Amino acid sequence: MDYMTLKEAAEKWGVTPRRVNYYCAAGRIPGAVKMAGVWLLPKEIAKPADRRYKKQVKNENENSVG
Repeated sequence: MDYMTLKEAAEKWGVTPRRVNYYCAAGRIPGAVKMAGVWLLPKEIAKPADRRYKKQVKNENENSVG
């Protein structure tokens, strides 16, 4: 299995290395391992969903006048 570093993953996913570190520490990246203090991530893994943002679903009655 090929691995990439935090920096490589951050560039690939368009986020900061700190955000990737958070994903690893939170266990959100399957197959990520920490060796000698360095996180290694599988190259083929996809970016986890960002839980800070939720989909907003509008209620049909939200804009009604009555």
